[in-house]
Amino acid sequence: ETLQRIVSTLVNKNDEIHNFIDMLNHTISNVQVNSSNAISELDEEFDGLYSVLHEMKGSMANTIQQEEARKIQALQDQLSQCSHALESSEELLEIAVQSLDIKNPAKLLEAARQIKDSVTVASAFRLSLKPKVSDSMAHLMVDFTLEKRMLQAVKFLPVPKAPEIDVAACLVADNCITVSWRMPEEDPRIDHFVLEYRKTNFDGLPRLKGEQHWEVIDYIKASQYTLSGLKFDTKYMNLRVQACNKAVAGEYSDPITLETKAFLFSLDSTSSHPNLKVEDTYVEWDPTGGKGQEKIKGKENKNRSNAASPKRATNSPRASARGSRDRFAGESYTVLGDTAVESGQHYWEVRAQKDCKSYSVGVAYRNPGKFDQLGKTNSSWCIHINNWLQTTFSAKHNNKAKTLDIPVPDRIGVYCDFDGGQLSFYNANSKALLHTFRTKFTQPLLPGFMIWCGGLTVSTGLQVPSAVKTLQKSENGLSGSTSSLNNVA
Repeated sequence: ETLQRIVSTLVNKNDEIHNFIDMLNHTISNVQVNSSNAISELDEEFDGLYSVLHEMKGSMANTIQQEEARKIQALQDQLSQCSHALESSEELLEIAVQSLDIKNPAKLLEAARQIKDSVTVASAFRLSLKPKVSDSMAHLMVDFTLEKRMLQAVKFLPVPKAPEIDVAACLVADNCITVSWRMPEEDPRIDHFVLEYRKTNFDGLPRLKGEQHWEVIDYIKASQYTLSGLKFDTKYMNLRVQACNKAVAGEYSDPITLETKAFLFSLDSTSSHPNLKVEDTYVEWDPTGGKGQEKIKGKENKNRSNAASPKRATNSPRASARGSRDRFAGESYTVLGDTAVESGQHYWEVRAQKDCKSYSVGVAYRNPGKFDQLGKTNSSWCIHINNWLQTTFSAKHNNKAKTLDIPVPDRIGVYCDFDGGQLSFYNANSKALLHTFRTKFTQPLLPGFMIWCGGLTVSTGLQVPSAVKTLQKSENGLSGSTSSLNNVA
């Protein structure tokens, strides 16, 4: 046996090494591909930068040319005005010089008066001898000193560090997984997170071969995320997270593996009461005394596409649960689940039709008598609802009943902690506690259901809700809360 254990350990170690080698080769390939991608992206970034600079240069040069044209035009207009005024002045000077040669005083006086009037209105006296614009173009000069320093300081954007998944804060409940993580240090550049997950049948680190592809949840702004609507048809879930800034994603967190296997069972039609029609997780009162049962079974076999897998069907608790038990008879009106609870904490829910006259929900040891009713023996525990004439709600065990003075919920949650010796019933909607039995279970337990007039639908494969876990912790911390019905078996 020792040698066998050693060999088994060696085989497992070899398998881990092979898996690690495959992962290293896969990582090498990814390094090469990602390096080429990084160079391509760098070329694109610099090409984009060149394009922006070239566009800016063209725009600024165009502005300078427009300013040059505007100033030259203004100066040319002023130059033209000055030239025209100068020509007029020169003509007037010539006339004045000629007037000096006039000998006749009267004519000289008249010529002088005309010259005076012409000089007074001459354009030369109205001109401003200051340029309208300056020749300076300094206001269109640029200084890229700061920008050059910024460009010279450009380096690769810091890669975000890998987040750390807070395993203690992660929660698996009601076919949902809430994943929480934190950054090893504050990083204001973080823009969002990416969560990847996949189902697996292996505990421990993720494997490279023989696994499903990672499912991706992108652009998560918070530091936690809830995956909802899952179906726990595998035992484990691999999860990992990476942080991203505006340009680059960081390394993945160390992957974690959460156990997601839930308690799955169907109703055992082979030993149910003849007055009950049973289809997988639904049971209905049959006033015909089971005459239509074969028809229902045929329909069940035809339509039951979600039947248990071969692996699930070979589960030893289920096989032993069915056994060769006699069919329930008399007024028991009972059907049991086909899978036994032998350890652990499990949770399932039951919904009753509105027209149900009487029904019970609970657990029982494997081999009850065919005439036994739930709660009337020391080997079964249940809560019982009676809607005949008036509604009564009670907890039953060993033929003792305790009235529950609370409204009857439309859905009832059943929590069984086999190892802790605890059976609790909850309002499945509000998760409010209805009643708790405390005992020491000495045999495997089977989910049990009694129905008279109406039908029950059972929901299995549920994880223990977080609210139930919280209530269990608080209840376990209270003293003196044990009911008189919580007998030790």
